[in-house]
Amino acid sequence: MIELRGEPLAGRRAGRVGARLDEPRRLTRSLLPRPHYDPESFGRLSERIARFLGTARFLVYMTVFIVVWLAWNSLGPPGLRFDPYPFIFLTLMLSVQASFAAPLILLAQNRQDYRDRVQYEQDRARNERTIADTEYLTREIAGLRLAVSEVATRDFLRSELERMLKELNGERGGARPDGAPAPRGEGVPRR
Repeated sequence: MIELRGEPLAGRRAGRVGARLDEPRRLTRSLLPRPHYDPESFGRLSERIARFLGTARFLVYMTVFIVVWLAWNSLGPPGLRFDPYPFIFLTLMLSVQASFAAPLILLAQNRQDYRDRVQYEQDRARNERTIADTEYLTREIAGLRLAVSEVATRDFLRSELERMLKELNGERGGARPDGAPAPRGEGVPRR
């Protein structure tokens, strides 16, 4: 079956995933049109609301609102009081506010979890690249150390040249390299 962006082509044509071409499509009609909205903009709005609900400013505004409501309906003019003592309407409004705030906060938390998951995956990939780079550099340094250990150093060359000079001058055991004894004064190096 041909796939397009992880979705079977037959399902894409039929309007649903997993639909088969040899089965007729079920037509579902609703009496009311379905609302269309952009999930990303709705998510951003819910995050803004959730951020505002978690601030001290919101608590101050809510406290002032409730105090004014209670003062107006307790101490205000008797003819203009619209929510008497048990304050049923205030309770209803606070319940509605809480019932909308809870899902918006959950939606914002879900979006944050998704962002954290993406960030975690990016950090893990970056750490894997860093480990691979570190291992590569470690191998390169080890190779350089091996190569440097085979290179003749200045001290090694100096000692070898001095040894050869001694051999040429006959200081090695008092004899020349050809086996003949060294003549007098020839074994002393010249300066």
